Amino acid sequence: MFDRDFEWSELVRFVTYPGPEATLGVVSGRRRQGKTFLLDGIARATDGFFFAASEATEAESLRQYGVAMARFEGRTVPYRFTHWDEAVEATMHLATARTGPLTVVIDEFPFLAKASPELPSLLQRALGPQGRREGGPVRLLLCGSALSFMGNLLSGTAPLRGRASLELIVPTLDFRLAADFWGITDPRLAMLVNSVVGGTPAYGREFTLGDVPADLDDFGPWILRNILNPGRPLFREARFLLAEEPDLRDTALYHGVLAAIAQGNHTRGGIASFLERKSTDLGHALTVLEDTGMISREPDAFHGKRSAYRINEPILTFYYALMRPEWSDLERPGQAESVWQRSHPTFRSKVIGPHFEQLCRTWTRWYASPDTLGGQRTRVESGTVADTAARASHEVDLAAFGRDEDGRETLLAIGEAKWNETMGFGHVQRLEHIRDLIRARGTVNAPATRLLCFSGAGFTDDLHTRAAHDPNIQLVDLERLYKGA
Repeated sequence: MFDRDFEWSELVRFVTYPGPEATLGVVSGRRRQGKTFLLDGIARATDGFFFAASEATEAESLRQYGVAMARFEGRTVPYRFTHWDEAVEATMHLATARTGPLTVVIDEFPFLAKASPELPSLLQRALGPQGRREGGPVRLLLCGSALSFMGNLLSGTAPLRGRASLELIVPTLDFRLAADFWGITDPRLAMLVNSVVGGTPAYGREFTLGDVPADLDDFGPWILRNILNPGRPLFREARFLLAEEPDLRDTALYHGVLAAIAQGNHTRGGIASFLERKSTDLGHALTVLEDTGMISREPDAFHGKRSAYRINEPILTFYYALMRPEWSDLERPGQAESVWQRSHPTFRSKVIGPHFEQLCRTWTRWYASPDTLGGQRTRVESGTVADTAARASHEVDLAAFGRDEDGRETLLAIGEAKWNETMGFGHVQRLEHIRDLIRARGTVNAPATRLLCFSGAGFTDDLHTRAAHDPNIQLVDLERLYKGA
């Protein structure tokens, strides 16, 4: 197990609760994050019952469940449930023969609920006052990767709302943890790998069988071996991620939205223009993709009504920006190397560049110290600042906000991120100009806004010299990004 101490401790607390009543826990998270591994581990550690559902009809699922339950109890004859109310009742009585609580895990619960929509209501009744009195101390854990379904399971007027004693989301590994997980110590190599596969644990084990780039020179060959190779699972992973979401109907539109964002169209209007659709036609698709966790909508730091859409899973960005336009060539063995060679500009501009900016925001939000930012940050976002005199606008890669002693929101820092460009004094002058524009507008409190320069290629000597004497200028290279604050 790697970096799941918090999740494991919460599961242990839940399953060892000594009360006599049945309890419910819900575990969710994006696919390939190790949820099944965790739940199988907790079931084994407590001698519990683990059932992994499959996409099947109600009758077939009931047969599978009856066989699994009989095997767990050591029975030679399987249970023959005709309805889920019988199966639920039998499940809630599994603990009656025990002296303590019993862990019961139902993995991929959305598959069962899709075939049997009444199942959540049956569980609600079983977990109600009467059901708790009649059953035993079952610690029921429902798990699923369909984020839209799992998110609605306990919300609003859903039957199980208010019934859960545990709501656990298993997150993806952030960029620092991902580097440790892959065993990569070179921060530049770690950043390159992370821009393609992110922090999904399964991609570093099952999908690549532990194949890690040996060094920077091996990164390209590693891409050819594992990502652009039609014989490897990561080749079609992005397509499968979309196909596995049960709420996605018009897949052509969803593919188009993701392709638009991967190509650099982050606003709703930009996406609509890319697809040659009306902006109003995209509302449902964008909402569904948000609910599934594939994209996120980030507000503009300086314009409350504006927002930018970004893809959450790097493998999706890599696929839609680089692989999908070249799919016919990539499916033919022997063509991957030439595709990769001519796609280097696309990789730099559409994949690694935006990913580096996102990781710089992540570092500023979670790793930068108050001494670096000039205060404790409360939010970090990107945004645009209008320059009316020049009839232009300036993109701000990150803006860190905090609060002053009177509780008013203040702009702690603004920053610029350049992956493959050595940053110099000109970049600082640009940030200073943007800071002046923000102060002149008067809508944002920015009395001592610091300037952050992030670079994957380093900084000029004159910028190093100035930053050494001016704490309001902070230089963040890859080493600091991965190891410093």
